[in-house]
Amino acid sequence: MRIASLVPSATEMLYALGLGEYVVAVTHECDHPPEARSLPHLTRTVLPPGLSAAEIDRKVKVRVAEGQALYELDEELLALLAPDLIVTQAVCEVCAVSYEDVLEVAARLPSMPRVLQQDPSTLGEMLEDAVRLAEAAQVPRLGHELRGELEGRLATVRAAVSGAALPRVIALEWLDPPFVGGHWIPEMISIAGGEDVAGPPGLKSPEVSWGELSGLNPDVAIAMPCGCYVDDSRAQALAHWERIEALGAQRVFAVDAASTFSRPGPRLVDGVELLGHLLHPDLVDSPGSIGFAELHGPAREPGRRA
Repeated sequence: MRIASLVPSATEMLYALGLGEYVVAVTHECDHPPEARSLPHLTRTVLPPGLSAAEIDRKVKVRVAEGQALYELDEELLALLAPDLIVTQAVCEVCAVSYEDVLEVAARLPSMPRVLQQDPSTLGEMLEDAVRLAEAAQVPRLGHELRGELEGRLATVRAAVSGAALPRVIALEWLDPPFVGGHWIPEMISIAGGEDVAGPPGLKSPEVSWGELSGLNPDVAIAMPCGCYVDDSRAQALAHWERIEALGAQRVFAVDAASTFSRPGPRLVDGVELLGHLLHPDLVDSPGSIGFAELHGPAREPGRRA
């Protein structure tokens, strides 16, 4: 079995299933686990480096409105690698190569690969994808084992915070302009013992105005700009500190969104564990390996960091 992954969450899922040895190529964004970084890259972004958050948002909106691709797929390399299975997604048009483009390219490949589309919008659907992916790779037992392990960890967090007061939470999935966390984010917050006061569960993350967020009175605000690691999340949050501070949250955190919130793979469970610790530090231990920072404003110390 030769597998090509065209989305980072699928790459992470394949390795979590113990199928890393069968992965022959990944995307330019696949950086976990570390050994995936050395595999051939099948994609590249058309956006230039060094753009600000606002510039990225503008350019993405223009290209999407014009029907232009945000990523390019190396069809020649894909043909050379002759995969039996290609894993991709269509849930987010700005996160990966177009699903339609993948189907067109796959139809031209001599290896005639199967294309598996993974489009989870909830944690439950992510867990189902683990089983579907293992079945497509002809190792269904591994999928059920991984799902059981992940469900057990979620149950542990639920039990730890059961009966605790629910802090009100705003998750900021982008800051310029602001987007609030949708899809699986509200569910993650709920399992971790919080109440998401802004995001729509199971639906696309909506763009909002800062004015629309006023009056929601959150206890906690979490900056998790999509695809960003903790240092960039922290920098973006501090750049918009006055806006965030005006929300009235007693605690503000920046988190490693790329690893544990943006990608619908196994590490979403790590994100739930981290949220459990941030919202209920006396009940849930820090996962330890996930970056986060508690923020107190540009002129003060950033606080704890894993």
